[in-house]
Amino acid sequence: MKKYFFIIGLICSLLPLQVAALKIGFVNAIRVMDEAPQLKKASKSLDSEFSRQKRQIVNSRNELKRMEEKFQKDSAIMTDTKARVKSREIRDKKRELKRQQEEVSEDFNIRRSEELDKVQKVIIEVIQDIAKKDSYDFILSEGVVWASKQVDITDQVLKDLAKQSKKRKR
Repeated sequence: MKKYFFIIGLICSLLPLQVAALKIGFVNAIRVMDEAPQLKKASKSLDSEFSRQKRQIVNSRNELKRMEEKFQKDSAIMTDTKARVKSREIRDKKRELKRQQEEVSEDFNIRRSEELDKVQKVIIEVIQDIAKKDSYDFILSEGVVWASKQVDITDQVLKDLAKQSKKRKR
C-alpha cells in the first residue's frame, strides 16, 4: 500500500514541473472576427449578392407608400366599392412586401452562416498551423478572462490570415 502512495506522490510532485513547461497561447476570437480580411471580403460579397433584392424591397416599399398616400388623398371622393378594392390591394401589397422581406432576410442569414463557417474553418486552420509551427501545447480563445501579451498570438493570426487572403486573390 505504501508503494502506491509513493508512486502517486511522485506523479503528483512531477505534474507541476510538466505544467510549467507547457507553451500556451491565446487568441482574441472577437478581434480576429472583427479584423479578419476573409470576413470583410465575405461581407462585401454578400452585400453585392443581395443588393438587387434589397433594391427591389426598397422600390416596393416606396411604391406602397405612394399607393397609401394616393389612397388617403383620393379616398374621400371614391365610391365605397372602389375604396374597398383599393384598400384590399394595399393590404395585399403589404403582405407581399413583408413576405419578400422575410424571404430575403432568411436567404441572407443562410448565406451569411455559410460564409462565416468557411471563414471560421480558415481561422482554425491558421491557428493550428501556428500551433504546429511554433510548438504550442495549448491555444486558448473564448472563456479567458485575461491573457498577457506574452501569450497573445492574435496579431500573428491576423497577419497570417492577411497573407492567406492575398494568396487566394492571385
